[in-house]
Amino acid sequence: MAAPLTLLLIVAVSIRLFLFRSSLVGLIAERVEVVSPLNAWKRVIEGLALLDLGVSPYSGDVFHETPLIIYLFHFVVDYAEITFMLADAITAVALYLAVKDYNTQVLKKQRLELEADRYPMDCLELVRSPKQMYYIPLKVAMFYLLNPFTILSCVAKSTCGLNNAVLALFFLFTIKKNTLLSAIFLALATYQSIYPITLCAPAMLYVMQRQYIPVNYRWASFWWFVAQYLFMYLGSLSVIVFLSFFLLGSWDYVPSVYGFILSVPDLTPNIGLFWYFFAEMFEHFRLFFLCVFQINIFFYTIPLSIKLKDQPVFLMFMQLAVISIFKSYPTVGDLALYLAFLPVWSHLHRFLRNIFLVTCVLIACSALFPVLWHLWIYAGSANSNFYYAITLLFNVAQILLVSDYFYAFLRREHHLTYGLYLKKKDGSEATLVLK
Repeated sequence: MAAPLTLLLIVAVSIRLFLFRSSLVGLIAERVEVVSPLNAWKRVIEGLALLDLGVSPYSGDVFHETPLIIYLFHFVVDYAEITFMLADAITAVALYLAVKDYNTQVLKKQRLELEADRYPMDCLELVRSPKQMYYIPLKVAMFYLLNPFTILSCVAKSTCGLNNAVLALFFLFTIKKNTLLSAIFLALATYQSIYPITLCAPAMLYVMQRQYIPVNYRWASFWWFVAQYLFMYLGSLSVIVFLSFFLLGSWDYVPSVYGFILSVPDLTPNIGLFWYFFAEMFEHFRLFFLCVFQINIFFYTIPLSIKLKDQPVFLMFMQLAVISIFKSYPTVGDLALYLAFLPVWSHLHRFLRNIFLVTCVLIACSALFPVLWHLWIYAGSANSNFYYAITLLFNVAQILLVSDYFYAFLRREHHLTYGLYLKKKDGSEATLVLK
């Protein structure tokens, strides 16, 4: 598989190099779907200019990235294109290695279940074969590298690509059972954008399963592992935060980065749900609804963790999707990461109900974004309602996609336990209803 992956990387880099040298690069870098006030490259350049003048990059209201990012580009700004292409390559390779190791574990667990005769006879067709799973890691890398959303994000030099690389490395080390590096990269991802803190639960659940620690709050070993992981995670996060303070010499970055993410003061249009809602909001209601919107992202962690405690990798996929849909400043680069996981769940296709409709809606919305933006901003024949309507439809399609995979996953697990062809007491065919 090394040769196909190498060829894929060469093709992906070639596409990006071509676009970097084309006249489209300026247009792409200005698209509100591709960059946000948090990760736009022109804001990084502004921050670097202030830093070179000896002024804090957070003294104004332009730069909202973390100190580690600006100090990274302080040294590699002349090689920015290479840096972003390298970040995409690292993400793809990390996902490839992680999914390959995960598939090995799935096949091993499946073989043990078959040997123990735990599957009903009529659901053996749901059992996955090594041949079916052989190309899945390569497909995951392909889904990420050749996804137009990923390519656009890289060409626009959105720092979202760097965040995706950190999350991919976190996923890899979690799958590899490397608790320390998993906690460090999760801390780094949280440091970048707060929301990845919700991935702490699936990471702990997965490593506990791999180390044969029972997920039971009555066991001392459960609490001991949770304490260990949280100590490494919070310790790493503290080190990174204080390192940023020593680099910058002040705490100015805290309100400029995290306060900016949580309070959403910049209502520049994007593909998220915040901007239009708070542009129309009465000021005295703003704080209440801001808390509701922000808590919404973290709220799903507990019920999903309870329901999917035995399937932490699928839980991780769900959490990534929730973050990319409901975060305050989303871009298409955020979608690209969780969409790359879809080949891992290719065995669920027979149970999906709305996949064709959702795919068509996502493609149509992606095409209509620039059209409605042009009609609103340049032609003046539309207004913000038109653009927000397509944004709302785009997010509804994502929610339908994720909920459809959730339904399909639960239905397959139910069939593996109770059989594929369910019967009522009177012998007639039963219908499975998800409640």
